[in-house]
Amino acid sequence: MDALLTALCAAADPTRLRLLALAATGSFCVNDFCDMLGQSQPRLSRHLKLLCEAGLLARTREGANAWFELAQGPCGALVRAILTHAPAGDPLLEADRRGSARVLAERARAASEKFRLQGADWDEMRALDLPAAQVERALLAQLPDRDLGRVLDIGTGTGRLLKLLAPRATSALGIDASRTMLALARVHLAGPETAHCSVRLADMYALPLPDESFTTVLLQMVLHYAEDPAAAMAEARRVLAPGGRLVIVDLGAHERRELMAQMAHRRLGFSDAEMQALLHRAGLSAPPPTTIQAQPDTRLTIKIWQATAPALAAPTRELEFSA
Repeated sequence: MDALLTALCAAADPTRLRLLALAATGSFCVNDFCDMLGQSQPRLSRHLKLLCEAGLLARTREGANAWFELAQGPCGALVRAILTHAPAGDPLLEADRRGSARVLAERARAASEKFRLQGADWDEMRALDLPAAQVERALLAQLPDRDLGRVLDIGTGTGRLLKLLAPRATSALGIDASRTMLALARVHLAGPETAHCSVRLADMYALPLPDESFTTVLLQMVLHYAEDPAAAMAEARRVLAPGGRLVIVDLGAHERRELMAQMAHRRLGFSDAEMQALLHRAGLSAPPPTTIQAQPDTRLTIKIWQATAPALAAPTRELEFSA
């Protein structure tokens, strides 16, 4: 009875309940929890210590880091039973869930053998043996030769797309949730020809940017990592100016389920109907996408969707009548 009461008391705190919900999705270190919850390390360390002492979390030391995950046995089962009663759609828990998916995806990306070998030349299309050069040519062919205006690249990675579009843009900003990727992007974008390009750390679900502030917004190889693609799409739509262009480059629907484990993909690509539904929900529509076939052995396709935001209606002039 005492052990049960101790466990229940330990779980009966908003921050500790959030930590338990995150631990149910994977193993994390203190820095991961700080990133996802936006709280200080000393504060979260105290909560984690209490949860471990109550037997709800297991702590494993690995080099300089300690990793936390749900305990096995009855205590882990108790946590999972508690979490089944968590309110569906709770904003905090939903945001934490998206943060968990992001951290796991970044971890898989950083662990990629090709990333370690190729460094700044790594990008996911090449890692998946997709025809990256062909995709880039198709994308550039669909965009105007000049006057892209203010460009936003969400999930910019190494900044390669920003560099390609720099000659056509008035200004360009790349955002990514990975500090490692942003460091590589800054190397890529060094030079006078890209002086109008910049990158910054940001979450695609909560862009620190004003409404309707970009003429061209791009999501390249991003949405299949998204725990909530509709939320990411809505945020991209929010910052898109009237008459602006939203371009999505992503995997077509496929059956390679191993990519969910190997590279932390959250979606098996997108069918045309799924993407049209996402766009419609964001108040956009797009013509049929461009489809680029990869080598048959990859069993993957790349699709490029391009949607345009409605332009502002021209103001109506009141008729003047003479007396």
